[in-house]
Amino acid sequence: MTAMPYQSHPEVRVLHSLRVRGFVDTPLVAEASAMEVPEVEEWLVRLESQGDVRFRDGRMSGWMLTTEGRGRGETLLAAELEEAGCRDGVHSAYQEFLSVNHGFLELCTDWQLRAPAHDPTGEKVVNDHSDPDHDAAVVARLVEINGTVQPISTELATLLHRFDGYGRRFGDALGRVRAGDHDWFTKPMIESYHTVWFELHENFLATLGIPRASEAQAN
Repeated sequence: MTAMPYQSHPEVRVLHSLRVRGFVDTPLVAEASAMEVPEVEEWLVRLESQGDVRFRDGRMSGWMLTTEGRGRGETLLAAELEEAGCRDGVHSAYQEFLSVNHGFLELCTDWQLRAPAHDPTGEKVVNDHSDPDHDAAVVARLVEINGTVQPISTELATLLHRFDGYGRRFGDALGRVRAGDHDWFTKPMIESYHTVWFELHENFLATLGIPRASEAQAN
């Protein structure tokens, strides 16, 4: 019998959703944590009273972690990983992810910048997407990278339930890019391929307790 993926405690799910999503409103916290809005609201009120999260009102309103909340989340994640017994599996998936991370970041640059049509070796300029051959070549490389990240996403979802959904989100973004919607490659503030990629990367770092600066130095 195949083991079921480990389901995180609601407190972990709410704190972790804010860790990987950043500044978001209550419905987005609920979506990211796979919980109902009323339950999320109860947890946010409780966590706010503990000083772990705070709400910012204004033109853009939403919830964010405090320094204390970030530390609390990291403590809970470390305990969860040991209880679930899947550190090795998550770390292995992380190493596979790192093997294509640099290539993906280069790919994003190639999507945003390209050499002038009249001077292929010249200084790159902003890609206005007027060269279909250039764009098609970049998208073809994205399809290749997606072929690597999909099995990683599938494996993660068998270990920890909160990793579920990345494969679908990558697939949705790729489908929009291939349909000609340029925004879904790298645009922030939407579920673009880059947005989902950055979130998965942050999820790995938070889950494994790896500071981003330490990762950069190691690579």
